[in-house]
Amino acid sequence: MSLRAFILAGTALSTPFFVTSAYAQAVPLDDLETSSFDLGEIRIEAEDAQNLLGNVTISEEDLEARAPTTAKDIFAGESAVTAGGGAAIAQKIFVNGIEESLLSVTIDGARQNKSAFHHTGNVLLDPVLLKSVEVSKGLAPADSGAGALAGSIAYETKDANDLLEEGDNFGGLATLGTADNGIDLSSSLALFGRANGFEYLLSATRRSGDDYEDGDGNVVPGTEADLTDYVGKFAYESQNGHRFEFAGSQTEDTGLRTAQAGPGGILFTRPDFAGITSGPSVLAEGLSRRTSYTFTYTNTQPQGIWDPLVQISYNEQEIDAIGVYGVNESLSGTIKNSFAISGGSLTAGIDFFDETAEGEGRGPGPFASSGREELSNVGIFAQARQDISDRVSVSYGARLDSQSFTGADGSDFSDEGISVNGALDVILSDRWSLNAGLASTWGGYELGEAALVNFGSAWNYAGFTTSRAEAARIGLRYDYGGWKFGAALFHTDVSDIAAVLPSGGARGATADLTSQGIDASAEYSWYAGFVRANWTYADVELDGEAVGSTAYYLGRPMGHIVALEGGWQIDDQWRVGGTAEIALKNTDTDITLPGYEVFNVYTTYTPPAAENLELRLGVNNLFDETYASRSSDGIDSSRVIPLNEPGRTVSFTARLRF
Repeated sequence: MSLRAFILAGTALSTPFFVTSAYAQAVPLDDLETSSFDLGEIRIEAEDAQNLLGNVTISEEDLEARAPTTAKDIFAGESAVTAGGGAAIAQKIFVNGIEESLLSVTIDGARQNKSAFHHTGNVLLDPVLLKSVEVSKGLAPADSGAGALAGSIAYETKDANDLLEEGDNFGGLATLGTADNGIDLSSSLALFGRANGFEYLLSATRRSGDDYEDGDGNVVPGTEADLTDYVGKFAYESQNGHRFEFAGSQTEDTGLRTAQAGPGGILFTRPDFAGITSGPSVLAEGLSRRTSYTFTYTNTQPQGIWDPLVQISYNEQEIDAIGVYGVNESLSGTIKNSFAISGGSLTAGIDFFDETAEGEGRGPGPFASSGREELSNVGIFAQARQDISDRVSVSYGARLDSQSFTGADGSDFSDEGISVNGALDVILSDRWSLNAGLASTWGGYELGEAALVNFGSAWNYAGFTTSRAEAARIGLRYDYGGWKFGAALFHTDVSDIAAVLPSGGARGATADLTSQGIDASAEYSWYAGFVRANWTYADVELDGEAVGSTAYYLGRPMGHIVALEGGWQIDDQWRVGGTAEIALKNTDTDITLPGYEVFNVYTTYTPPAAENLELRLGVNNLFDETYASRSSDGIDSSRVIPLNEPGRTVSFTARLRF
């Protein structure tokens, strides 16, 4: 029996018992409208169980300690989630070596589309208002959205209630910082308040600087900081808990970026490279812009079986790479409800998205191209999470998606597919637990790269088809006193991925991507601090061979990555901590990838006379290592001059709450 059939059969057999039977026993029909439930914590959703299943939560406390200014900083201390690539415009996220465009990515629940150009990052993000990040590595639940082939990344941002002190109705947060390598000035200001059920938050961020230097003291061209971010969030909540929220944001990264001549003799910005060996580089103005609008309805005082969420969102990602221009647009929405069932909850609903990829070339002849692709999806889903005994907890779900696709040549395609998943957590003893999970996920069609639609030659769709992923994970964890240990084996296989960046316009060409390996962690914590070590080995293959570092929209050759993190709250005024990333040599690729060790440390101080002020001194790349991140583009290519990461960087930041 195939993995897909096994999961589908298990889900079909278990769902009626756990959902319908257990729910009927728990709630008399006459009381459906008036009953309320205190579920407590469902054990399979607890942090330790989720970590072993590959679902990592980067908490508000983690983010406070890491104080991220880039997407890469968010995931410091996480061995399975990596990023690299100089300026914000170029940074891409990889989970177990699989690129984030093969994951479901959301911000405050709103779906995000992929990048419009392969030399830039996918989701341009300013982390100043981040509250938490949830990462699912391979085993995405059914309610995480469509297309979660290799998992999901869910960013959640703060609102006024998260920032206001109890009893306060107005406040602000101002941050001012500088660094001696790359960032001349980093500043942000947020104002927030509430009155008579209304809330608001207004935020602006600006980062500017010069090109940074690597560990050898060489200037890395095209890496200057030049980011601007604006956020507005407004909400109204009635006395009965009906909450209506509207959020709008625009994040933009510009500045001088490295560019080289490409097809048609026209200039292309390539901010992910320091240069190419076949020709000279120049500096030219680049642009990456993400614009989002989201409306959300929830009820903060759910009654009986009703705990609803209604959301609609518009998202636009725009890239100007000089020789080409592209924009991805996404209109998406979700209607769902969380039902209380015996021992847990059932989340069920419907979602949709309607997306386009459109671009134009700015060169001569066939390089003055233009084109547009369209993709729409409607899905229905249900995901249950339950404690079914004192020792066994389960999570299981399914979704059905139906898609239609229109190619740049006007050709139409349609298909539908089922995705299923199941996971369990079993307590073996007072110290040992077992976790296991399986998922089969239908990915549907893939939009091509917007900026290069019909570029050079007309795209064709012969053999164009839908993708599917099969994923499995099993592991053990030990928890006793202040010690925690865990290790899990994982395997994710994504098949029939359509060519997002087609060679010769062949959009129907397909690829198979596999990531398999081991995640392990060890942690010791005490009342005032913790130390943690994570190790991930990810063997990433494309069509049976080691994946290269220019497999755009697919993956990167990770190999062995070790991440360290620690923090110690010395007293009410002082805190110290740090992170490290250690990559071992990888000989699986055409060009051996060297290992590197990078250590970052910080200390924060809160003056006794000004408890609303925090001063932070940080030193990144303490030992001035010269290296290119393992997840950077082109590091194993003889045609590419890799983009080195910053050398030793001393930063100082002051953050004031008022």
